[in-house]
Amino acid sequence: MHHSIQKAVLGIVYLSTAALFFQCGKNTNSTETVTTAESFVPDPQVVPEQPIAKLEIGDQAPPFNLPDVDGKFHSLEDYADSEVLVVNFTCNHCPTAQAYEDRYISLVKEFEGKSVALIAISTNSPIAVLPEELGYTDLGDYYEEMKIRAVDKGFNFPYLYDGDTHEFSLAYGPTATPHVFVFDKNRKLTYSGRIDASEKPGTGNSEDLRAAIEATLRGEALPAEAAQTPAFGCSMKWAWKNDYTIKTNKAWAEKEVTIEKLSPEGLADLLKNQTDELLLVNFWATWCGPCIIEYPEFVTIQRMYGERDFQFVSVSMDTPDQADKALKFLKGKASALPNYIMDTEDKYEVINVVGEDWDGSLPITLLIEPGGKVAYRVPGTIDALALKKAIVDHPMIGRYY
Repeated sequence: MHHSIQKAVLGIVYLSTAALFFQCGKNTNSTETVTTAESFVPDPQVVPEQPIAKLEIGDQAPPFNLPDVDGKFHSLEDYADSEVLVVNFTCNHCPTAQAYEDRYISLVKEFEGKSVALIAISTNSPIAVLPEELGYTDLGDYYEEMKIRAVDKGFNFPYLYDGDTHEFSLAYGPTATPHVFVFDKNRKLTYSGRIDASEKPGTGNSEDLRAAIEATLRGEALPAEAAQTPAFGCSMKWAWKNDYTIKTNKAWAEKEVTIEKLSPEGLADLLKNQTDELLLVNFWATWCGPCIIEYPEFVTIQRMYGERDFQFVSVSMDTPDQADKALKFLKGKASALPNYIMDTEDKYEVINVVGEDWDGSLPITLLIEPGGKVAYRVPGTIDALALKKAIVDHPMIGRYY
């Protein structure tokens, strides 16, 4: 798929905050070799399908040279003084990967001062990840989003990025996130597979990985059946898989977009949220600059959480005779979701329905629980990341299966 076509599709349908960071900082010279922290700029690319290695026990650790979330490059040689090296292929968005983050953090603390180096690599191509695959997270797998996740979770290990072309990860051959590899002091593979067999947080304690590290420190080989285990988790998002991403984005952009008139009484019923889903409602208007700038974020949010117990609804505060104008805008943003326009010119009647906490200024966004309780309110422009956090961390949604 031609790179310019791919970027055009992304520009229409995936306007997350991190994607905007990526576009603003994009290195358009893909042949330039990045070697310093100061010059590193992520450049995720569509690449042809390539062979994926499968390391066997006893194989040598492939070299790597990758930036961490601060832009500092790390190589295999940087860990030469450690008796054991653990490489964890993981990512931001996968619920299984998130389920194991605290355990990995604890393991780093446990082996502190014991000549064990533990690192993590995000292999996924962020341009191969659909919004629909982000239903258990507030973040995608862009480099800028990795920085946010590292801070949010207090990562105490290097978190490296290989999402541009998978240059080094292909030589390791991870099959899912997370997938860990353990190497001895000669950098021979001693273990490959899962961290432990219990995905749900609180039900496992890194038993498999800990046993592999301890045996490797002692210079002992693991039993054959324990040395390589399946790595359960999300599939790898290799950059050549984005034909499906483009197809899905195109299908969303071609969905029918409609708008219905809503009476103040109908709005009152809507805000009672007599459903079993979280309801996100955004009041906007075509004449409101901040409204139209932020609106694509809501479409992305619906695509992210729409298969969970969640629904986004837009309510236009344009006058009823401007329904065609509002619909034209909504079509341009691929707003294939419940869209309403208030069927009254009396703005104060609408304000009274929403409640005294609204001063009438636009935009305003409400996250409403079943039964009508407002769980999260944003007067003015949203912070997209904060809103996504509020949704995914709500007890009705959550980050894990």
